[in-house]
Amino acid sequence: MLRGILSFFGAIFSWVVTAAFFAALTIGGIFWVYSRDLPSHETLAQYTPKTISRIYSGEGRLIDEFAEERRLFVPIEEVPDLVKEAFISAEDKNFYTHPGYDLRGILGAAYQAAATGGSTVRGASTITQQVMKNFLLSSDRSVERKVKELILASRLERSLSKDQILELYLNEIFLGQNSFGVAAAAQTYFNKSLAELAPHEAAMLAAMPQAPGRYHPVRAKERVTERRNYVLREMWQNGYVDQATYEAEARLPLKTVQNGDYPSFNSQMPPRDYFTDEIRRQLSREFGHEEFFGGGLTIRATVEPDLQDAAANALRDALEDYDRGRGVWRGTGETIAADRLDDEAEWRGALYETRVPRDIPGWYPAVVLQLGDQDARIGIEGIEEDGDGHWIPAADVQWARPLNRDTGRLEARARVAGDLLSVGDVVLVRAMTSDSDGSFIRWTLRQVPQVQGGFMAMDVNTGRVMAMQGGFSYQSSVFNRATQAMRQPGSAFKPFVYAAALDNSYTPATIVVDEPIRLNTPFGLWEPKNAGGRHYGPTPLRTGIEQSRNLMTIRIAQDIGMETVAQYAEKFGAYDQLKPFLANALGAQETTLFKMVAAYAMFANGGERVEPTLVDRVQDRRGRTVYRHDRRVCETCGMQALPAGQGPVIDSNRERVMDAVTAYQLTSMMEGVVKRGSGKSVNLPVPIAGKTGTTNDAKDVWFIGFSSNIVAGCYLGYDQPRTLGSNAYGGTLCVPVFNAFMRKAVAEYGGSEFRVPPGGHWVKIDRITGQRLDDNATGANVIAEYFRDGTDPDWLSPYVVSGFDDGEVVLPWKAGSASGGATSITTSTGKRKVIPKRTDFGTMSSGGLY
Repeated sequence: MLRGILSFFGAIFSWVVTAAFFAALTIGGIFWVYSRDLPSHETLAQYTPKTISRIYSGEGRLIDEFAEERRLFVPIEEVPDLVKEAFISAEDKNFYTHPGYDLRGILGAAYQAAATGGSTVRGASTITQQVMKNFLLSSDRSVERKVKELILASRLERSLSKDQILELYLNEIFLGQNSFGVAAAAQTYFNKSLAELAPHEAAMLAAMPQAPGRYHPVRAKERVTERRNYVLREMWQNGYVDQATYEAEARLPLKTVQNGDYPSFNSQMPPRDYFTDEIRRQLSREFGHEEFFGGGLTIRATVEPDLQDAAANALRDALEDYDRGRGVWRGTGETIAADRLDDEAEWRGALYETRVPRDIPGWYPAVVLQLGDQDARIGIEGIEEDGDGHWIPAADVQWARPLNRDTGRLEARARVAGDLLSVGDVVLVRAMTSDSDGSFIRWTLRQVPQVQGGFMAMDVNTGRVMAMQGGFSYQSSVFNRATQAMRQPGSAFKPFVYAAALDNSYTPATIVVDEPIRLNTPFGLWEPKNAGGRHYGPTPLRTGIEQSRNLMTIRIAQDIGMETVAQYAEKFGAYDQLKPFLANALGAQETTLFKMVAAYAMFANGGERVEPTLVDRVQDRRGRTVYRHDRRVCETCGMQALPAGQGPVIDSNRERVMDAVTAYQLTSMMEGVVKRGSGKSVNLPVPIAGKTGTTNDAKDVWFIGFSSNIVAGCYLGYDQPRTLGSNAYGGTLCVPVFNAFMRKAVAEYGGSEFRVPPGGHWVKIDRITGQRLDDNATGANVIAEYFRDGTDPDWLSPYVVSGFDDGEVVLPWKAGSASGGATSITTSTGKRKVIPKRTDFGTMSSGGLY
C-alpha cells in the first residue's frame, strides 16, 4: 500500500519535473529564437531625442519655436522628485527593485485576462519595458512583441542605471496635445516648468500615458480627474505624500491651459511672422529638415523687434492707404450661419473658428449681428458686449463700392451699412481713436488689401537683416514677397549700369547723349522712351541717374557692353545670371527685393562684399556653436583699455567688389536722386542716397535707399502683376514706407556723412551742362564732384557717349550759354533739336522700363 502511494507520487513528481523541464526548455527556446536579430539596446546610451528648435531675438527673448514633436529634453538630475514619484506610482511602483520586468504583475494580468475570458486585459509593462517598446519595438499587442520586450528590458537593466532609464522614459513619453516628455507637457497643460508643478499637476501628467488620446482635459475632464486622483492615491500609499496632502490635492479642481485657467505658453510669444518663417526656410535647407525640426537648435536671430514692428506698420499703412484709395469693398468672404447668431456663446465659438488674420495690430475679427436702417451691429472677438452693443455707422462705409463676387463687377457706392454688409458676414474692424487724446470714437471696417509688397532693412557693414516684412499679414498669406517674389526692379537697377560705367573710364561729368533710340529686335521694333516722353540732348552722367533717364542708361549699356553690366549685377548678387539684353539695363529681368537690398549695401559700405543674414549664431543642443555669421576680427578688443575717444579697430576681411572711389561717386550721384530727382520726397535728418524704380504700366514700384549704416528697400505690386495706376511711382508709394521706417531707425542708430575714400580730388562743375567751373564758383547749378586721381577729362574737348553710330554732337556749353536762351543743334541722328535754356526737370518722373 505504502509502496503504491510512493510510486504514485513519484510518478506525479517525475511528470511535474519532466513537464517543468520541457516547459523551461520550450520557454528558453522561445526566448532564444526571439533574441536573435533584435535591435541593439546599446544605442539608447547615445539617445538624442527630437527636441524643439528655438529662435531668440538679439536681446534673448524667445520669438518662435519649430518642432515636429514638441519636446524639451531635461536631464534626470533636473527632474523634481515629485514628478518622478508621480510617474513611478502611476506606471511602475516597483521600478527601483525589479530586473526590468515585474513577474508578479505579469502573472496578475494573465490571471485577470483568463478569469474574464479576455474581456479585461490590463498592461503589466514596467517603465523599462515601455522604454524598449517606444524606442525599439512596435506598439502592437502580440506575444512576440512582449517576449522581445522582456528580453530587451533585461538587457537594458544591465547596461544603464535606473535613473538613466527613467530619464529616457520621462523625455520620450507622449502625453497628448503634441507634447512629448514631461517638460513640454508641463508647459502645454499648465504653462509651468517642472519645478513649479504642484502634486495634483504632477499626478495629472502621470495620468496621461495610459490613454493620451482619450484623456483630453476639456472633453474628458471628469475621466482625467478620476485618473489624476488615482495617481495621487498611489503616491500616498507608496509613501511619497502624506494622507493630508493626498486628500487636499484630490479635492482641487482640474485646471489647465486648455480649459482657459492659465494663459498658453504660445500666447506669450509674438505671432509667427515672415522673419522667423524665412529663418525656418533657410536653415532647414542648410541643416536639413530633420536636424532643424528635431535637433534642438538655439538660433539667435538678427531681427531688431522695434524696427521689425516699424517696418511692418509702415508697409501695412502704405498698402492699406492705396487699397482704400481704390474704394472697393471685398470683405473677408467668411460668413456665420444665421441660426448661430442669437446666442452669444454660439457666435463667439463660430467666430473663433473662422480663418481670418489675427496678426494685424489693433484689428479684430467681428460678425454682423444685425442691420439697422443706417448702421450695423457687430459682435467682436475678445471684446465684451456693452449695453448698446458695438456698431458700424453709415459714415464708415461711404468710401467704398461693394464688389459682386459672382459677377466681379462693382456696384454703386455705399450709403448705409446694409449696402456693404449682410447679417452673418465676418469682417475685420479697428477702433478709431482721437489724435488729440486717444479717446475712442467708433469702430471702423478694415480689409486685407489685394495689393501686396515687401520690405527689408539690413546693416550695410555686417549684413545683419534688421527687419523684413513679406506682405500685409503673414496669417493671410505666408508667401514672403521680400525673398520669394520675382519682380522687375525697373529703374532701381540702373545704379549697376552706372557703377559699371564709372569703373570703365566714365566720370560723373561724362556727357551722354539723351536722344531717341530705335532698335530692330527679334520681337519687332523697340523704341524706348524716357518716363516723361521727352529727351534732352547731351547731358552729364550725374543727371542721367538723378532724373532716371532711360535713353541715357541704354546708351551707356550699349557703349560699355551689356556683358559688362551683367558681370557687375552678378558680382553684386543682384542676379544669379543676367541675360545681356539692352532692356535689362532698365530692370526688365526679374529678381528679388532681398538680393537688391543686399547689393545696394555694397554701394553704401564703400564697395565691400557683405552677405545678408537673418541669423547671428546657431548652437546645437549641447550649446556648441555650429554657425556664426560675423567672422570679422577685432584687432584691439584684447587691450585692457582703448585710447580715449577711439572705438574698437575691426578688420573686416571682406572681398572688395567695387573700387572705393567708384562706390563713393555712385553714392554721391544717388544722393542727388534724393535731393533733386525722383526720390526727393525722402525727408530724413541724415544724408540718404537711393534710387526709385517704376516698371512698365506701373506694375511694380520700388525704392531702395541707404544711410551711412542702414540700407532699406521696398516694393509694391499685385501678386499677379497689373497696373497700379497712372499716378503710381516709387517716389509716391514706396518712399513714404522708407521714410516711416528710417525715422525710427535713424532715431536709434543715427547716421553720418558718407565717408570719402582716399585716391580722389574735388572739382566743381555745372551739373546741368557738365562744364568745368572755377573752384570758387557758387550757385544752384554748381556741384563739387569727386574725381579719381588721374581721370580728369579733357574739359575743352570731352568724350561724348552715344553708344550707337555717332554723328557730330554739339556740347551744351558750345551750343549756347547755360544761362542763355534755347539753341537749335543737329543731333547724332541728323535731326534738328532745340536745347532749352535749362533742362526741365519738373516733367520727369521716376523712370521705368521704357
